[in-house]
Amino acid sequence: MRHPLVPLCALAGAALLASGCSPGSSPATGGQQAAASPAARVALKDPAEVGANELGQVPVLMYHQLTEKPASVYDRTPADFRAELERLAREKYVPVTARDFQTGRIDIPAGAHPVVLTFDDSTNSQVRLGADGNPVPGTAVAILAETAKKYPGFKPVATFFVNADAFSATGPAKALTWLKKHGHEVGNHTDRHQNLRSLDQAGASKAIAAGQQAITKAAPGSGVTSLALPFGAMPQDAGVAARGTGYRYDGVYLVGSNPSVSPFDKAFTPGAIPRIRSSGPKDQDAEFGSSRWLDKLAEAKNWYVSDGDPNTVAFPRGAQDQVAPAFAKRAKPY
Repeated sequence: MRHPLVPLCALAGAALLASGCSPGSSPATGGQQAAASPAARVALKDPAEVGANELGQVPVLMYHQLTEKPASVYDRTPADFRAELERLAREKYVPVTARDFQTGRIDIPAGAHPVVLTFDDSTNSQVRLGADGNPVPGTAVAILAETAKKYPGFKPVATFFVNADAFSATGPAKALTWLKKHGHEVGNHTDRHQNLRSLDQAGASKAIAAGQQAITKAAPGSGVTSLALPFGAMPQDAGVAARGTGYRYDGVYLVGSNPSVSPFDKAFTPGAIPRIRSSGPKDQDAEFGSSRWLDKLAEAKNWYVSDGDPNTVAFPRGAQDQVAPAFAKRAKPY
C-alpha cells in the first residue's frame, strides 16, 4: 500500500493526551528504572567524556517495499537499504525497537545513538523465509542480519507494523513467530490498512482491534504495544488510536518528516511519534527523507547520545528543564 505524504502538523491530536498517554511516560513503565543489563554492568564512563545527551533527537526511520525497480517514494532497492544500514552503523547508531524507545528502555553503549527501524505493510520483501526456515537473501531481515554480522555493535532488531495478511509468501503465523524469536517487535497497522480518519469512532476502533486480533491469532501471546497509523491518518477521535476495547498502546506512529524528541523530554508525545521516510539524497521530496535528516543530525550534533547506563538520563546541565517529570529521578545533569 502506498502512502501520500501527510504534513506532521496535521496529524498530532491533543485529544490523545487526554486518553492516558502522557508525555514521557508509559502506563506500565513510565517512571520506573530500567532493568539491569550487560551494558549497565560494565565500567561506566563519565557522561561529559562521551558528550552524553539523552534528551537529544532520535530518528525513527520508516520503510515499506524493497525492490530492484522502485515505483514510488516509499520503495527502496535492497542495495540502498543495505547502504543506509551500513551508514547508520558507521555513525554509531544502534537499533532499538519502538517498544523500548517509546517507554524509555534504551540500553545502548556509551557514545552511541539510538535509531528505530520500522517497517509498514508487512510485505514479502521485508520478511520471507526459505524452506530451511531462514530469511531469503535480499529481504530486509536478511540484510539487517548481515549488517549486524559485519558491524557487531549494530543490533539486528526492528519493529514490523503488520496487517492481517502479513508476509503472505511465508504465512503470518510462521513469519510473526520467527520475528518474535529473533528479537524483533511486531506492531499493529490495522487489519486492512484502513484510513482511520475516514471512519467514525466505532469504525476506527474496530479496524485497530481487528489488526490486534489478527496478530494474537497468528502468534499467541504477542504483547502488542505499538501502532502505526495507515497513511499517517489520525482518527477523528485521536484517543481511539491508543486506547480501545482489546488494545492499549504505549506508542502511536505517524507518517512524518522529522526526528522524534527523546522519550525523556517533556515535549515527547507518545500518541503522535514522527517518523522519517527512508530516501536517498536526490530522491523525490529528499528534504524530508532519511539521508538529509541524518546529515542534519550529524552536522548539528543535536542527536541523542547515550551515557551507557540505562538507569540514568544524562544531559548537559543547561537542559535540566526539558526532563519529563516521570523521569526526573533518573536525571543526571553534568
